[in-house]
Amino acid sequence: MSIKPAEVTEQSKIFRNNTQNSESLVKFIKSVSIRNQSTAKQYYSRLLFFERFAQEKCKTNLDELILKLKHGEYDPYDILNDYCIFLKTNYNFSSTAFRDKIITAKTFLEYSDIELSPKKFKLKVRFPKTIIRYKEALDKKDIIKILNGCSDLRLKTYLMLLASTGLRATEALSIRLKDLDIVSNVPAKVVIRGEHTKTKSDRYIFLTREVQDQIKIWLDYKYRRRRICHIDKETGKSITEYRTPEKKPNQLIFYTYQTEKPRPEILYVNLAAVFSNTLDRVGMGDREDGNQVRRKITMHSFRRFVKTTNI
Repeated sequence: MSIKPAEVTEQSKIFRNNTQNSESLVKFIKSVSIRNQSTAKQYYSRLLFFERFAQEKCKTNLDELILKLKHGEYDPYDILNDYCIFLKTNYNFSSTAFRDKIITAKTFLEYSDIELSPKKFKLKVRFPKTIIRYKEALDKKDIIKILNGCSDLRLKTYLMLLASTGLRATEALSIRLKDLDIVSNVPAKVVIRGEHTKTKSDRYIFLTREVQDQIKIWLDYKYRRRRICHIDKETGKSITEYRTPEKKPNQLIFYTYQTEKPRPEILYVNLAAVFSNTLDRVGMGDREDGNQVRRKITMHSFRRFVKTTNI
């Protein structure tokens, strides 16, 4: 199924960069994206491997594979088991990534009306067990060391917010100016919108005095009067002037660019890079065993720290 740019809807944007998609795959991803766009993106990236398997091993596309499974030409358990062998032979995935791709392929087949018995699936489809590694939570000294090593005021404010509230990374990045209540005499609090929570429910959390003061410092700096250089459109000359950014209620507090539709996901990538450099600078940038990409300390580590302090 070829998807033209004009035919791309909000739900199908997640696979607009791929010119050829099986109709069954497109239908499945659209269905998933109605409930959660992020999940649909993950499912789509995983199912690309299943589509590649169908093309290289079964010499067909996913639509024809589904038809052959329905007509009994292929056994679905054999297909999934062969898919395990295909992934094991051609890729070096972690046990978690391996399992996710198999389970997603199983879900896709079930969505396509291919009946699968959980008991038979467990017996006939074999894949590596997920290795659960112990991750030690940060202690207070670690938090202080990282915060003292922050040369970026925005990152320091963000990390202090994570360490004091236990918010998920994107939940904290989704906070707008209108979500903050730090001017009244009552304890400061912030509203977390359901669009960015795992449970899809609105909630609010209280802020400590220390974090409240730090957020004020960051916002005063963000909306400070500054010198701006720009090119005049009429004369083409460079003009230097002083401006004070306008405070808009819908602006994300950690977003530094003035855009109409800021995305917390993009902001996360930017802050994650600065955070990695900070960890390297303070000598805490070690990688996990067997994974030279992922670090031992991530932004989620601050959530584990909060969990240990609440026990």
